Amino acid sequence: MHAILHGKRLIAFDLDGTLVDSVPDLAIAVQKALGELNLPVPEEVQVRDWVGNGAPMLVERALAWAVQQPPEANLQARAFQAFMTHYGSAPNALTKLYPGVKTALEELYCAGFTLALITNKPERFIAPILEHFGLNAWFSHCIGGDTLVEKKPSPLPLLYVAEAGSFSPDECLMVGDSRHDINAGKAAGFATLALPYGYNHGEPVELSQPDIVLSSLLELVRPATAWDRIGLA
Repeated sequence: MHAILHGKRLIAFDLDGTLVDSVPDLAIAVQKALGELNLPVPEEVQVRDWVGNGAPMLVERALAWAVQQPPEANLQARAFQAFMTHYGSAPNALTKLYPGVKTALEELYCAGFTLALITNKPERFIAPILEHFGLNAWFSHCIGGDTLVEKKPSPLPLLYVAEAGSFSPDECLMVGDSRHDINAGKAAGFATLALPYGYNHGEPVELSQPDIVLSSLLELVRPATAWDRIGLA
């Protein structure tokens, strides 16, 4: 196991951009919602930079792009309802696990770590995604963006999960792909681990100064040797 896990008992994971690449399905739902309102439709690459603060903010960013100004409340409500309907009808059509995720989670679970999921995605979409990929049995708690009164980058969801398991913050690790994950982890007193392949509004996650950056979750359970890193293994 990686040294960052020394003394840790709870590992909290983000979902979108960390465990799964969900942008293709999110983009389709955004495109259909805006299309119903006769508004311009963004490309998937644009939607990728809007993900990370929950569904309401995703829709607000998409609308602001489409109308070139802050959207009115009525338009926001209509677009959000349409997005939720379309996304809810097919949250797994194109979503994929990132390489190594399932193996890493299984090995961490079998090693005795408590695993939690803390995402800004609406709670109603978490179970279908986890069940689709066969991950649901490994998480003791799943917290969505609307589960509690605050979401990441607030530390509240992290502290809630730690308290529920009677873990102190120094026994906990937050794993994510964006500044919201890293900032929430730091505010909660968790160690922080960043993955560089997800969604971070177009900026390197290293700028958030996590405790460590790994290229894959597999490196948590099978740390790279010096030979691996220079490509000689």
